[in-house]
Amino acid sequence: MGQKPVIPAEADSESRHSSETGGVRRDTDFDSRLLSLLPGILLAVVVSLASLAIANVEERVFGHAIIEGLVVAILVGMIVRTLWMPPPSMNRGVSFTAKQVLEVAIFLLGASVDLPLLLRAGPSLAIGIVLLVILGICGSYSIGRMMGLPHKLAVLVACGNSICGNSAIAAIAPVIGAKKEHVVSSIAFTAILGVVVVLGLPLLIHPLGLNNYQYGVLAGLSVYAVPQVLAAAFPVSILSGQVGTLVKLVRVLMLGPVVIFFAVTHPNENHDGGASPRRFQLTRFVPWFIIGFLLLAILRSTNAIPSTWVAPTRAVSTWFTVAAMAALGLGVDLKAMTKVGPRVITTVTGSLCVLIVLSLALIHFLHIS
Repeated sequence: MGQKPVIPAEADSESRHSSETGGVRRDTDFDSRLLSLLPGILLAVVVSLASLAIANVEERVFGHAIIEGLVVAILVGMIVRTLWMPPPSMNRGVSFTAKQVLEVAIFLLGASVDLPLLLRAGPSLAIGIVLLVILGICGSYSIGRMMGLPHKLAVLVACGNSICGNSAIAAIAPVIGAKKEHVVSSIAFTAILGVVVVLGLPLLIHPLGLNNYQYGVLAGLSVYAVPQVLAAAFPVSILSGQVGTLVKLVRVLMLGPVVIFFAVTHPNENHDGGASPRRFQLTRFVPWFIIGFLLLAILRSTNAIPSTWVAPTRAVSTWFTVAAMAALGLGVDLKAMTKVGPRVITTVTGSLCVLIVLSLALIHFLHIS
């Protein structure tokens, strides 16, 4: 048997010191990351509190909120961003609130939804969503090409509008080898147009004779990004918001198959900056909050989650959502609209109109009521 090696006292001491130093460094890194997020998070919280106060004043003066707190939060955030540019130290916290906090809000929302009610349209709605995404991409891409947009920019605009906004653009851009300016152009106007849709889409309810369930389906099928769906649907009714969220999350799930399609059709472009091929990971395109939302919804439907938990969970989800809407508004740069060409603006607007028409056709074809 070999002898156990003797470790010098100095080496053993250095090893312990290195381990302890590593632990301290990790704690310090975590603390510094947390501190870097706080300024932006606090700004979003202040804007959201101001928005809720405005909505409360509306209810006292008019008897009900003319513009709901979710939408007010976006508008106040945009006004703040226009009048005062937040310092760079706040950017990380604002982005964190707009993305991660919103994901937690959607996850918690699953505990308060009536899944059997939301799924009453049956599998035909899921099939319809898949077809709508495909037709939406084809229609939007055709509009972009007719407007003279380059192939890759037209693809980004089409996929962003038809699936899940900036997330789809960011995921597909490296797969097709899109240029940075294409990514910027495809994102810039859509954030501003999204706010217009949030304000304008509810105005279609009465002219089109839509009920709350149908409107939720319309919002989930046509609105650009997840936070905008929440802002467009929940002010109408809780049912509209829940239906819109579920439909939108199904659209988000289409990102994986679409990215695979473009990876196959653009095999020589699947790289970052022309360096090396980028490995495709399907798990990157199935967000954790979608799985969590569905899991909590199933647990609620089977009464595994007590009914007494529903109201508090919904309240927390609402607060988080308002904060995320405020952060979303803080991230909208109205000045960016002047930097986007008229061809991109026309393509994005036309793409949205195509989605709305296809969504209404699907609602009536499937007799969703």
